[in-house]
Amino acid sequence: MILSQINVHDVAREMLQLLQADGQIESSMPREVQLDLEAVLNQYIRTEQELMSRARQTLDSRGLSNRDFPRVLQTLAKQKGVQVGDEAMDYVLEQLLEMLLNSSNVDEIYVEDHELRRILRIPLRKLEDLEAKKEAQAAQKSRSKKIGETPIEELPAWQVGYNKLMVDIRQRRGE
Repeated sequence: MILSQINVHDVAREMLQLLQADGQIESSMPREVQLDLEAVLNQYIRTEQELMSRARQTLDSRGLSNRDFPRVLQTLAKQKGVQVGDEAMDYVLEQLLEMLLNSSNVDEIYVEDHELRRILRIPLRKLEDLEAKKEAQAAQKSRSKKIGETPIEELPAWQVGYNKLMVDIRQRRGE
């Protein structure tokens, strides 16, 4: 989960809106609850950036290759008691939940923990989906530039058909 590329303010605001929409939580100081949510997200971002920096330093100092980065990062995260990678979202959700349960800014919580996690996950999943789309688009552009081709989606229909026909003719000839 890449939280460092998000607008923490917007995510925290959406979380708070979702929690308040159906009355899952009650607060006389909703702005403070939003700031608490932002603080948890910002702390995770800082920790993740610190771990990534330390992992890069470890690679450099030990002469390791970049393919060792995930292993080194996981080791450093485990030492610090933090989750990264695939487990990051669950870790962040747990931190957010703990904050809500212990915050003096939250007057009342009317739903179970698992329901709070489900609601808090919604904005984070949207970010994950958005990030995946961006990565796919970047990969597609990168592949087309490396090969020197225009992506099929950008070609006129006649050219797509022509290219398929030429491939078929070459295959028949054994080229």
